[in-house]
Amino acid sequence: MDIIERLQWRYATKKFDPTKLLTKQKLHTLKQAFNLTATSFGLQTISMLIVSNEALRTKLLPAAYGQRQIVEASHLLVLCIKDHINTDDVDDLFNNVSELRNTPETILEPYRNDLKSMMTNMTQEQQQEWSIKQAYIALGNLMTVCAVEHIDSCPMEGFDRAQFDAILQLEEKELKSVLLLPVGYRAADDMFSGFKKVRKKLNDAVLEL
Repeated sequence: MDIIERLQWRYATKKFDPTKLLTKQKLHTLKQAFNLTATSFGLQTISMLIVSNEALRTKLLPAAYGQRQIVEASHLLVLCIKDHINTDDVDDLFNNVSELRNTPETILEPYRNDLKSMMTNMTQEQQQEWSIKQAYIALGNLMTVCAVEHIDSCPMEGFDRAQFDAILQLEEKELKSVLLLPVGYRAADDMFSGFKKVRKKLNDAVLEL
């Protein structure tokens, strides 16, 4: 099955089969895919929390407005952003570049200083909004990888972020939840899985100049 067939197969899964779990290898693939997601400047101000504990997911259910995908899926992926970006985060990036690529500091220093200046000139709200955009890139990447790996998923924005943050104790990690992605395998009786995909005609969606 080629990539387009996989994307045609993919849909926002409405009902998961709770008896079918991702293998450790499949889960590791999703971890790697998340970590390899493109981010602005490569700064990676996003994190992914993997929630497998059933009791914890059940506790989260009211904060997800009763959307049962979060408890029926094999795993719940919670995409998070850093509450605040500081100069240490920038240093961590460039120190990693220096170590992995053996790049001299004389070359890195101006880029390091420019990025520090950019971050410090942003308000905390601006930093968070900037990071949220990176989280959406990661979400799209994960959904595509899921399709390729024949893993079902359901992207979610509709949940109470404050309640999720409190239940998952994200403040202690200096993180904020922004997106959810339950992953697993569709239930055999999910009637929506057989529906035809509804999209615009290609020429209406894609313009060529």
